[in-house]
Amino acid sequence: MKESGADSAETIKLAERRVFSRLFKPLYNDGMTLVEEAAEYLDGEGRIAAKHLSRVAATLYAAESMRLTTRLMQIASWLLLQRAANSGEMTREQVAAEKSKVRLDTASAQEDVPGWEELPQAFRTLVGRSLRLQSLVRRMDEEIYGDQKAARQDFSSTNPVSDQITLLKTAFGRG
Repeated sequence: MKESGADSAETIKLAERRVFSRLFKPLYNDGMTLVEEAAEYLDGEGRIAAKHLSRVAATLYAAESMRLTTRLMQIASWLLLQRAANSGEMTREQVAAEKSKVRLDTASAQEDVPGWEELPQAFRTLVGRSLRLQSLVRRMDEEIYGDQKAARQDFSSTNPVSDQITLLKTAFGRG
């Protein structure tokens, strides 16, 4: 019988295998496609639909649009970092350091809040898809890098927009 330490050393991390192989490309493409779809919707059809909502639903739509955008920016940042590691542009250690700036915990309004059912179905679908993708990415992140909440810096004293710009510059190799 093997010791538990030996078992953990031999465990195959499926998320790590997926992220650091050719299997990552479909996940990356799905994530970036969702970012594009959401941007197109919010800038076009969603903008028009929002004008016809009640005050309560319009306020919810505005708040949820910001959450959706934030969630997708964070997911895109994580995907870009993993792609950089996958292609050898960054080491796993560099990615781990940079990804500490990525927040994969953007919540959403509950479906039973006033005004939710009035929101356009296309918008609610985008929110749902983004939450499922965030959940998948968060699980993969925890499996690959572990729970780094304790190691995460205090975000209350930093500028999240500046951090996001720095993260994107790093992922694209500009800097």
